[in-house]
Amino acid sequence: MDPEHGSVPRRARSQRPRPTPREVADVLRARIRAGALRPGDRMPTQARLADEFGVERSVVRRALRILQSEQLLANVSKGAPATVAAAPPAPAAAGPAAPPQPTTVALASRVTAAFEAEHVEIDAVCLTAVSLTLAIGEPLRRIHAGRQKPAKVDVRVLLPSRSIDLAFPVPVERHGDAAPVHDRWLAMRNAQGQVLRHNLLALRATHGIDVRVAFRALPFTPPVKLYLLNGTEALFAYYTLSRHETRIDHESLQTYDAQGIRSMLFSFAQGADQRDTTFVEQSHLWFNALWETISSELELTS
Repeated sequence: MDPEHGSVPRRARSQRPRPTPREVADVLRARIRAGALRPGDRMPTQARLADEFGVERSVVRRALRILQSEQLLANVSKGAPATVAAAPPAPAAAGPAAPPQPTTVALASRVTAAFEAEHVEIDAVCLTAVSLTLAIGEPLRRIHAGRQKPAKVDVRVLLPSRSIDLAFPVPVERHGDAAPVHDRWLAMRNAQGQVLRHNLLALRATHGIDVRVAFRALPFTPPVKLYLLNGTEALFAYYTLSRHETRIDHESLQTYDAQGIRSMLFSFAQGADQRDTTFVEQSHLWFNALWETISSELELTS
């Protein structure tokens, strides 16, 4: 029997580290994709899965939440076994066959789905965090309405440093004073970051959710934006520059800038196919490398 679809031998369990929630989810996802678990089937009980994988039930529960966030499972709870979703998305649905969508359309729905997991993990590389701040709004509303409640939320955001000369936004006339444009960007970066952090940290007091929000500064202007959700999905978009007329201090100024909220997001899902899985994995490696090496502490102050 294919070990990817079969049970985990007890002898092998004792000789290797215990699986993580993501590893458990990967095995269960493969079974669903292969048809070993069909739409409408009940999953094995959490106790049985915990015994099979040699892990605590909490690990199984987090793995099931990951699959629920991918719309592969329904009715995930501490009670009755979960069921395979009636119409699970095809493996390539989040990959090359899926058309890209504007950030304002795609990001909110994917972030909301990510908040179905018990442990929500969001990493982002962006210019101002405005899109992420807007996207977080829907899951926050659901939490306050009692429709979602993750146990833990970890958010990490990489933004350009205030001390660099930005590649964009910049005045069209490069010999002019770039300070007003830079200051306007910096004010937006700080304001959006502060709102994002405040709204998420408030969940500690209002709902007892363990929340951590961290920002670090990049020594360059990112030409792309990237969102990594629960270690299983990557959303990628280009910052496409165009000429804009911007009003600063009641004066009109021509700038080169990008409309980030309109950028087309391409979605890649781990487990969809080898291409998508590799893209998600490499995106995590890239993000972590930036976070741990050349980025620096970021203070969201003027």
